[in-house]
Amino acid sequence: MKYPNLERAIDVIAKLRDPNSGCPWDLKQNHKSLLKYLIEESYEYIHAVELGDTDKMEEELGDVLLQVLLNSQIGLDQKLFDIDSVAKRLADKMIHRHPHVFGDVKVENAEEVLKNWKELKQKEKKEKYHIRTEDAYAPSLKASEIIGAKSNEINFDWDHINDVLLKVEEELEEVKVEMKSGDKDKQYEEIGDLLFSVAQLARHMGIDPEMALKDANLKFVKRVNLVEQKVMDDGFQMKNLPTHELEKYWDKVKRELKKSRPL
Repeated sequence: MKYPNLERAIDVIAKLRDPNSGCPWDLKQNHKSLLKYLIEESYEYIHAVELGDTDKMEEELGDVLLQVLLNSQIGLDQKLFDIDSVAKRLADKMIHRHPHVFGDVKVENAEEVLKNWKELKQKEKKEKYHIRTEDAYAPSLKASEIIGAKSNEINFDWDHINDVLLKVEEELEEVKVEMKSGDKDKQYEEIGDLLFSVAQLARHMGIDPEMALKDANLKFVKRVNLVEQKVMDDGFQMKNLPTHELEKYWDKVKRELKKSRPL
């Protein structure tokens, strides 16, 4: 099986990183400077999937692949690793973690596959602790959910959802205290504690906090864009209107959206 365009893409990235004739921007990059682009491109792919736009999915996957190839080329430049060694580790890992496909292990369903995967992963990693430092590096709300779920697995969790709600209320009160104190460091800390507690409340409710906030963000963007359109239709600019006038537009948009919502 041959992939001429994949090989072409690898050659293109190598050319961009050529120390004599390459691109100054690409030559300037390193693994750390590229992190934000990997995250951005991944989220743009997620957006394409949610739109169901396969043409955009193909484009955005290409942008994600660019980050993989560029980081691999930097690894090669530093004589640390390359795209082939990355691919080898991936293939070896997939074979090892799928003994029901590449070995003689029998499974009945996807749940058993996931259970085996976790057990094999734990043996590979040989982690000292159940909750890994890496768990904190997912998108922050998702990381809080993961950490909370793993805490539950080792019996370090609230027994009742009302206890979690009380914790959220407690953290909110602490935020209020530090708002009065004016201590920015403490405010920073307490806001973090409040967000972590809210994520645990969502987990206990069976709600994915990352997805819930994403949908809330999308809802706000939709509404505020409708507000801005109405303001412009009336011959104004949002930045020139007082808050109480904008709130009237906001309420109007909310009412209209509620009426248009299917029963």
